[in-house]
Amino acid sequence: MSETLRPDGIDEQWVQVRTRLRQEVGDAAFNSWLKPLGLVGIADSAVTLSAPTRFMRDWVQSHYLDRIRELWKVERPGVRAVSLQVKAAIRKTGVARGDALPAPEPMAGALPGPGAASPASRPVVVASSQRGDVRPEEPTERQLSAPLDPRFTFDSFVVGKSNEFAHAAARRVAESETVAFNPLFLYGGVGLGKTHLMHAIGWHIRQRFPNRKVIYLSAEKFLYEFVRAVRFQDTMAFKETFRSVDVLMIDDIQFIAGKNNTQEEFFHTFNALCDRHRQIIISGDRSPSDLDGIEERIRSRLGWGLVADVQPTDYELRLAILQAKAERAGWRNLAPKVLEFLAHRITSNVRELEGALNRLVAYANLVGRPITLETAQEVLQDLLRANDRRVTIEEIQKKVAEHYNIKFMDMTSARRARVVARPRQVAMYLAKQLTSRSLPEIGRKFGGRDHTTVMHAVKKIEQLRSTDSAFAEDIDLLKRMLEA
Repeated sequence: MSETLRPDGIDEQWVQVRTRLRQEVGDAAFNSWLKPLGLVGIADSAVTLSAPTRFMRDWVQSHYLDRIRELWKVERPGVRAVSLQVKAAIRKTGVARGDALPAPEPMAGALPGPGAASPASRPVVVASSQRGDVRPEEPTERQLSAPLDPRFTFDSFVVGKSNEFAHAAARRVAESETVAFNPLFLYGGVGLGKTHLMHAIGWHIRQRFPNRKVIYLSAEKFLYEFVRAVRFQDTMAFKETFRSVDVLMIDDIQFIAGKNNTQEEFFHTFNALCDRHRQIIISGDRSPSDLDGIEERIRSRLGWGLVADVQPTDYELRLAILQAKAERAGWRNLAPKVLEFLAHRITSNVRELEGALNRLVAYANLVGRPITLETAQEVLQDLLRANDRRVTIEEIQKKVAEHYNIKFMDMTSARRARVVARPRQVAMYLAKQLTSRSLPEIGRKFGGRDHTTVMHAVKKIEQLRSTDSAFAEDIDLLKRMLEA
């Protein structure tokens, strides 16, 4: 393993990167998430940075790492990658039974509107008279909230068929003076726009109703704050803070799966806010009924209001997203054929699609080459290979058999019982959708069946999808799991 070094000039370059980051994200987000990062050094053209906690490392990787890498390439063209490591392990003490304590994250400061800047508030440290521990003063709802990304507004959200329902529901909740739907539950795969809509709701409410108390945080942060309250015997303050807000937004609710004590507290917080007619907005990676490890009473309540699916993007929406991003960034030298190529080839999620465009433009600017199809194929070859991965028919058969709780061998058997025949038809349909195999090839993989049997299965599943929304949701879930 190569030694990590700090060559001449790298510290000054890090200062320039930090300065650009502060200008782009604002003081609040910078102070909360980027200022604590430290420079470790560089080895094999890879810059290593340190974060004080695992939580902060994960957040920065998800939200800022691509941009940090681009800025490093501007300051030091030889840089090809940026990695983050945790500076030190956090000692886990005082954990509520059944819950694991995540590494603590810094308290975010007051959240301004888009474009505004406000320094982050620092927690006041006081002594605990009962334990002798040192604990932070109970934060306000603004300090509990994660920073809202100024890029994620309704104006910058590109609407298409796959997300128009979720977008309309989010706008209705953000603009309503009363509780429109309680809760609003947004769900979908990674990088499809759930977090964008959550941030957009937060910005809109803060601008239109500045007196409303709003908390936006991840489920992991909610877990951490609850465990912290238990540790310092401060659960009453925790309850008062969360139950006195006007709008509670929790992202990625699936992360409290299996955390029994945290689920108990969330359940009572949910009920208290509903009883007071306060708005609750939740996001997850799947519909409430499919959340594994979440108590039935919570899943039931999450489905009370409005459940909106953010579906995978189609080609037209991906192209519109790329065109909108290029227009906002002022990239007028991008040929339409390049954008069409990216929209066709990178289908996994919007986050990866936008990252590919950022990478292509940065490369062209740094090396002075025009952005052509050949350049795109050369620069993005790793992403293109990853998106070219094809799901195998065997993988589809295994996943469908597991989903419907039948034996894998039933996929190729002669059994015609409905409990087996319908899952087999689903697997044939998905094989046609997700692989490039011909109908006869698919039929052979299902016990030597004729291609007409596969055609019948595809038509039958398409018919059921159009008439049964629950069944269509089931198929979409299977597709997302297979494509993940």
